[in-house]
Amino acid sequence: MMQTASYYQAPLAAKQTASMGDATRASVNHLLAGAFTTPCSTAAHAFMQIVPPLSRFQVTLDVLMPMLDSSVELTQRLLVSYILYALYAPHPIAINPFKSVLYATFVRERDTAVRIANAGGVSENEQLVWVLWKILKGDGSDIGPFSPNTLARSPLPPKLRAANLTLDEGPSVQKVVDPAPRNAVGSAEERSERDEENETYSRAASLLLAARERVLSLAEQRTLLPMIPKLTSPPVITSVDLLAVLSTNPALGHPLVTSLLTSNSETGPEPYLDVIKHLPPSLPSFDLVGRLLRDSTSVADMSTGGKTTIADLVRTEVLGWFIHECVMWLDLAEQDEREGNISDDRFAKGVQNLCRFYNSLIKLSIVDPASDADSAEMAHFTLRNSRFEEANSLYRILAMGKF
Repeated sequence: MMQTASYYQAPLAAKQTASMGDATRASVNHLLAGAFTTPCSTAAHAFMQIVPPLSRFQVTLDVLMPMLDSSVELTQRLLVSYILYALYAPHPIAINPFKSVLYATFVRERDTAVRIANAGGVSENEQLVWVLWKILKGDGSDIGPFSPNTLARSPLPPKLRAANLTLDEGPSVQKVVDPAPRNAVGSAEERSERDEENETYSRAASLLLAARERVLSLAEQRTLLPMIPKLTSPPVITSVDLLAVLSTNPALGHPLVTSLLTSNSETGPEPYLDVIKHLPPSLPSFDLVGRLLRDSTSVADMSTGGKTTIADLVRTEVLGWFIHECVMWLDLAEQDEREGNISDDRFAKGVQNLCRFYNSLIKLSIVDPASDADSAEMAHFTLRNSRFEEANSLYRILAMGKF
């Protein structure tokens, strides 16, 4: 009887194991199909939670590896590349068992991208080449905070295009060949210097993209700040990203905005000026606008086609809008306070900070209290809120200037 029971239990256990394996694979496929908007590190963690440790290698071979193929969507390939790295992230990339596969994919995709570039086009997988390059250089952790969608849509500056990304491997691994022949004399030194520049640039670009979502450390800021002029010509980030950077890392605000306004962006300065117009009435916002209003850096004049300064450009194109948006923001905050929707002092603090900011503009002769065009809206605002000391004092100054 014991033997008979064992005979029937063995196939049953095998069926149960196969069923569990199918369920795991289905869960992984579901994860890969819906994780494009979550950070790659989060998706990798989810993969490790779904797949038992003893099954990960086999599931990776069966499910992940085929998705590196060029027929799969870019976002899936980006995510799979990161997961293959993340599975062995605590160890050097050199001992990652999937390194050779990642490297072969890098070589294949880079060669394709270079051929397309030489023909005057742009490969849709340029971002994949850059991600694989980062992983194989040992900087895969830089990719973790970004979602596959963000990576796929983030424009790559010329220095990080596939033709400029190389990897020096051992003699047993195929080398990436530069598309343009080089003079043998000094070529190794030139390549080493170029690779070092690209690595520095790539690290700084990763930090700037990360600055949209987390506060950078002081060490990271010191790494990023000297590279901002290069990262904005052409810009690595868009005007949509700028607001997130300013909100999360206000210390980057002035150098970043100044570089964007003076960059050779195809859109010109207008999209970045529009972001500044709609900043909330916070101390970092007032600090940024105040710095820009005193910035004498030369910039293109949108109206004449000549040259002007950042200070004049912000004075004529931004300041009035910015003050108006601050007033509207505070009016809504006051309404929310009356209706009991908020219980903090954002309205009172906002009134105080806006009035102090405007008072400093008067002292610097940036606005004229006697001019209706300059100060009519603030006169009405301070009168409505004259119960606050700062508003009352500013209203008296504005009233004295007008009468």
